[in-house]
This record gives sequence, C-alpha cells and structure tokens, in this order.
Amino acid sequence: MNMKSNNSVLKFFASLPDHRKDRTKLHLAEDIIFISISAVLCGADTWDDMEDFGIMKYDWLKTVLQLPNGIPSHDTFNRFFSAMDPNAFEACFLEWTRHIVNQTAGKVVSIDGKTIRGSRGAGNKSAIHMVSAWVDENQITLGQIKVQDKTNEIVAIPQLLDALMIEGSIVTIDAMGCQVDIAKKIISKNADYLLAVKGNQGDLLEDIEDSFRMLIPADSSIDVDYGHGRVETRHCSIINDFSLIEKANRWPNLKSIVRIDAERYHKNTMKTETETRYYITSHNATAKEIGRQCRTHWGVENGLHWVLDVAFLEDKNRKRAGNAAQNASILNRIALNILKSDTKTKRSIKGKRLKAGWSNEYLFSLLEI
Repeated sequence: MNMKSNNSVLKFFASLPDHRKDRTKLHLAEDIIFISISAVLCGADTWDDMEDFGIMKYDWLKTVLQLPNGIPSHDTFNRFFSAMDPNAFEACFLEWTRHIVNQTAGKVVSIDGKTIRGSRGAGNKSAIHMVSAWVDENQITLGQIKVQDKTNEIVAIPQLLDALMIEGSIVTIDAMGCQVDIAKKIISKNADYLLAVKGNQGDLLEDIEDSFRMLIPADSSIDVDYGHGRVETRHCSIINDFSLIEKANRWPNLKSIVRIDAERYHKNTMKTETETRYYITSHNATAKEIGRQCRTHWGVENGLHWVLDVAFLEDKNRKRAGNAAQNASILNRIALNILKSDTKTKRSIKGKRLKAGWSNEYLFSLLEI
C-alpha cells in the first residue's frame, strides 16, 4: 500500500494478523481493510455496499492498492470480518485513538453501553452489547469492549479501563458502574470518577438522600438551558461532609456527594417535568464544574449512540455470522472518529459521508494517505 503520510489511519492496522489460510488468500488483508474503511466512510452499511463501492471506485483504488485479483466479493468481506479476531482489531483501534487523542487530562471520559439490536438472530440468546469510552470534547471514541449482556458491564468496564490512557481525566459512568472496584480501578489509573447512584446501591442512596435533607451543601450552582422548545433548569448541590454516609471510606478518594435537581418546561405542552439525580465523585471541584461534568456525560448518547443508529444504521444491520457484528461495530467507530476529527468541513456526519463518496480528494484527506 502506498501511504503518503505517517498519520494515515491504515498504518495502524498494518500489524493486524491475517487469520486466513494461504489457499484462501485471493485478496490482500490490507486491501480488504482499506476498502472496508473507505466504503464505510462513503456511506456503505452492508457487505454488498462494500463490494459495489470497490467496483465503482476501482480506478481510484488501483492507485493505492495492489488488488491482485480485483475487488473482493461481498461474501469475501463477510467471511473475512466474521473470522477475524475482534480483540486484535480493537487493539489496533486503541493504538490509533491514542495517536489522534494524545492526552485526556482535564477532559470528561464517558463510559456507556449500547446494544446492537440487529445482531440478534435465530439461535442467538441475546444481541451484542458494546461498552464504549467517549470524549465529548473531542467527539472521539477512545475504545470499546463487548459484553454478553448489560449485567456484565460490571465485569467489562474494568477491562476497558485497563486498555485506556485516561490519566487526569474525569470518568463518568451511569448507575450500573457505581461499584467500589470500578472506582478503585479509575483511581489506580490516576483519574477521577463521577458515578451515578441509584437503587443498585440502596444503602448509599439512602445515606446520600439523608445527607441532603439534614446537612447544608458546601456549594451550589444553577444552570439554565433554552432550546428545542423547552427550558431546562439544573440545580447542582454538593456536600463534602460524609458523617451520614456509612462506610464512606469504602469509596477511594471520595471528595463530594452530588445532587442534581432538573426541571424541564415544555413550551408547546406547557408541562413541567422534574427529576433528581445523585452522584459520588473523587474530583475536587465546584458545584458548577461538577454539574457541567454530569451534563457532559450524556453527550455519549447524542454524539455516539444516536449517530451510530441514525447515520450508520447500526441497529438495523443484520451482520450476525461469527464476529461480524463486533468487527463491523469497530469499523463504524473508526469511520465516525475520522469524520468527527474533520473540523474544517461544516457538514453533518451524513453530509461528510456523501462528500467522501463524491470526492476522491476529500476521501484522501480523511484517510491522510
């Protein structure tokens, strides 16, 4: 492959082991990877799309690839990604993201899970569930890991944390991740935690509620958002007195307990919704900063999960054979990271994918080849 730049995304996948037998290697592994990533950037959602992309772009592809036996068929793409070790693919993905996001200090890293519903088929007990680490400030996925079901997020999250470089960051996780061992893992990575507290930590939740009923907050802040036909007011309060928190010392470096009182007024219906959420954090920060961090966590829903479903049709895909769904999920995240990293083009993700399909020059610039 004739890559012109040391920053090319493809160079980070050059070490990917070729899992195929020699007699089945009609197409080079690097050619298959290149065509796949390029095709997804240009809007391909299926194996057939990748084959069609290769055929339509053959003259362009021939300038950078060897293609000894032409364009791989859709069956070849399917077999290749179904049999490929997703852990090896993910390791290459992690190495690349470390290159494009060289430091996370001071940034919020949100960890959250997403089920790929289309991966559930006949004979499958459950759909594939992926847990991802997302940096909203950079709009980048740092890494991901597969779990069998949502209850196993407790096991998967520490494994994902082990693979990440998150020193100095604030790691936010929903109530599923509010576990002492997960908090300890985050602290061991020289990062801080901000964990939602719900009924799965019943005693802790009751102690926090009692604290806010009986103690005076050390700091508080009010934030108001206008837009999308509603007015949302969020009141963040923090307490640094843990006298009513039984076994508070179980939580490493605990600095504050947090309450967010949210009120949403919908202009069209003139109805008001209220919600109260609780958190614990090791980050020594003001109520205003912590409120912003709590709010930032939900960027993973709009910036990652929603985009994967709407722009990449991830939930509707039916890639079910072997490791196909997991590897296709990594392909989608590679493409999304590349598109999000292009801050010069003022287009939506859909618009950028269309432009990449129309313009070889723009596609070249995305791949940095």
